Amino acid sequence: MKRTLGTLLLLLGSTVLAAACGDDQDPEGADDLLSRMQAESYQSWARAPGYAERRTSSAPHGDEVEIFVNDVAEQALAGSGLEAWPVGTIIAKDGYEDGELSLIAAMEKREDGWYWAEWDGAGDSIYSGKPAICIDCHATGDDYVRAFGLP
Repeated sequence: MKRTLGTLLLLLGSTVLAAACGDDQDPEGADDLLSRMQAESYQSWARAPGYAERRTSSAPHGDEVEIFVNDVAEQALAGSGLEAWPVGTIIAKDGYEDGELSLIAAMEKREDGWYWAEWDGAGDSIYSGKPAICIDCHATGDDYVRAFGLP
């Protein structure tokens, strides 16, 4: 019994440590995406539906969030009857803890599906590519977007 409990605790501890390290599958791609977003001043993009200003959140991206959409997403939102977001859609989320930017998360719709990235407050990538944690959480959303629905 002691051995089984010890093994279980070791396995649980390893799982927690692995999750804390993130799943940075494509740090160069994440750096490229963040550079493109910053070059376009993503915080000046249109606000996502329901996110006209910073608002409280219980999601894993911070206790307060702001969500921005690029022009591709903005044009799609002006339409109706979409079954999926168009290729080129970028959705960016700034996450805040105690009023300080703690992370930036983004998803970009590509020909092969969504590409996810998350950076800490300093801009260092934590998650990138197609991390299971992102896919599993976002699977419940309309075309993997949970914060707002398809038009």
